[in-house]
Amino acid sequence: MMKKIMQEALIASVPVMMGYVVLGMAFGMLLESKGYSFVYALAMSVFIYAGSMQFVAINLLTSGATLMNTVIMTLLINARHLVYGLSMIKKFEDMGKLKPYMIFSLTDETYSLLVSAKTPEGCDQKYYFFFISLFNQCYWIIGSLLGSFVGSLLTINTTGLDFAMTALFVVIVVDQYLNSDKHLYTYIGFGISIACLLLFGSDAFIIPSMIGIILSLILVYQKGGEQHV
Repeated sequence: MMKKIMQEALIASVPVMMGYVVLGMAFGMLLESKGYSFVYALAMSVFIYAGSMQFVAINLLTSGATLMNTVIMTLLINARHLVYGLSMIKKFEDMGKLKPYMIFSLTDETYSLLVSAKTPEGCDQKYYFFFISLFNQCYWIIGSLLGSFVGSLLTINTTGLDFAMTALFVVIVVDQYLNSDKHLYTYIGFGISIACLLLFGSDAFIIPSMIGIILSLILVYQKGGEQHV
């Protein structure tokens, strides 16, 4: 039973594996290029596991950012998970002891899989979701370590590697848009971002657009927007 669940979860998570190993390597190589060994790559991927935030954390580490600045930046970058969490409340109701890990491991890509995944016949949904989440984090850890080791052995120009996460987000958005007939949240995100870009300029639009998107999505959800997820 459990073996079948693990096999099905592994198959479902293969698309994320293809991205996470590559992105994890980019992260590990960038971290190594800044003078931080594989120990940091491993610790950050195990205990932080926040994709884009880990890339930003490299700059925070090297720039000597204060604790308060780090906290604020982390909250803003990961604020989208508030919306993710709202839409996963029902799916996580019966997770039991696994629930804390499911909340911790809810990345963009894992969220995408869990929202669209149909539990295979004969599989317990709770463990199916758990193994998808666990495998995804394992892919990221493996990629981070590989990148760190490669970076320690080879001298590589890392310019542009930090754009890898942005590129992945673009792919995810396009894929979600093409495979869904409910685009309200997508339009809200794009609309508010463009408006803030015009109002505040390219150097200052991120924070107000994120705040606007979060407030708008919460408002829509409270008015029955769950049907658009």
